Amino acid sequence: MKTALFFLALIITGFTQSQTVLKIYAIDKSNQDPVRYASISVFADSVRLNKVYTNNQGYAYVNIADKKDLRILCEHVAYADEVKELPAKNLNRDTLKVTIFLLFQKSSNIDEVVIYPVGVPRKIFESDRVSVDDFEILPDDRYLLLTYAKNKKKGTELYLYDGDKVQSKIPAGENELGQELIRDYRGNPHLVTDKNVYGITANGNEVFIGGVEKNYFMTYIAPIVDTSVSKYYFSNYNPDYPAFDYFTYDLVDSSYRKIAQVEDQLMMELYRSEYKWVDVRTKLWAKEMENETGIDAEIWVGASYFTQSIYYKELYAPLFKRNDTLFLFDHYKNLLFRFNEMGDVMDSVPIFYHLQPKQTGWKKLLLQDQTTGQVYVVYEKVGQYYLQRLDLVTGETKETIPLHFKYPEKIMVRSNKIYYTYREFETAQKKYLWTEKMPVEFPKVKVLDGDPLTDN
Repeated sequence: MKTALFFLALIITGFTQSQTVLKIYAIDKSNQDPVRYASISVFADSVRLNKVYTNNQGYAYVNIADKKDLRILCEHVAYADEVKELPAKNLNRDTLKVTIFLLFQKSSNIDEVVIYPVGVPRKIFESDRVSVDDFEILPDDRYLLLTYAKNKKKGTELYLYDGDKVQSKIPAGENELGQELIRDYRGNPHLVTDKNVYGITANGNEVFIGGVEKNYFMTYIAPIVDTSVSKYYFSNYNPDYPAFDYFTYDLVDSSYRKIAQVEDQLMMELYRSEYKWVDVRTKLWAKEMENETGIDAEIWVGASYFTQSIYYKELYAPLFKRNDTLFLFDHYKNLLFRFNEMGDVMDSVPIFYHLQPKQTGWKKLLLQDQTTGQVYVVYEKVGQYYLQRLDLVTGETKETIPLHFKYPEKIMVRSNKIYYTYREFETAQKKYLWTEKMPVEFPKVKVLDGDPLTDN
């Protein structure tokens, strides 16, 4: 029995002596403080034997069974990696203390970040010489500003502005009235006047404009609402007629297809009934036009006379695209229709935000965020404007977002921010470009095919 216990003691003693415990310290070289949560990897013959992490006191234990040359790698996110070699001849103790000094060098200075509060207006552009009449935001977040000095009729200038300085400016549409900036279906900006349409491009720090035939633009470009891979979506909207249709045009087989009809039935009845009350000479003229064109005499009279009355209201039923879905806001059927990219109706939900506009202050305006695809309803009461987000699934309005100033102009929503032009009330200052941050945040989606920043 004693002999057996003796041999067992020898075995245990030999096993214990074959183990070496490494107590590895990670120390900050600059101030001698322990480095917590440093990664310790022990290698022998390029094979990792173990990986541990230092504790709050800056050390960790590693058991070593084989007497081989070791390589100890110490890593930390805030320090430079450090390697220490440990020869096998040093592993002749039961416990061996190893200290590794780390150099703190993975720090960097970052530029000042200014965080603007929600709902507080911030000036983007101000000038003592010119006012901002209209603006557009380019895909690289630079601004196109249509400005004028004293009187818009006496000449305007087009500025390319990067948010800090004016990079380029050129005269725009001299001696031309009705100037405004619009975007086509691909998000490309254009300057529209009473005589011409100018395409605008920004090349580097320079801005250029080129003339586009106005009839061609208004006939073939302006009616296009959006596009998909193989289809164009467009309308035959006419401001002087209380009905219009939405179509798709397939680029593959060059086929047209009507996907929706919008009509104000009450307005159409009043429109056509105007024929009953005009004089005989006008009726004869309308009949002659009907014979020449095939368009009903009632429509000729309605377009010429009823559209000039206070009772006529132009139709407003916009079509927006987000990802692969089309949204038609038919304010005359009180329905929000959803279409797929083929132009097939998927479903519809009732909408009520546009009813009783005198009480609610609805401005007959919907805004779509050009990067997130969210849609906002614009209201105004006694000069105070506010937006409500529209849930495109339920058709209900959600968050209410009031604007700080009264009577802002040219309101735009982009990247969860509201932009507008405004001249402070009862002051002689020029009209500035302002922005406010929204209290809600939504991710980017695909809205415009021509805007690379909207590709999700």
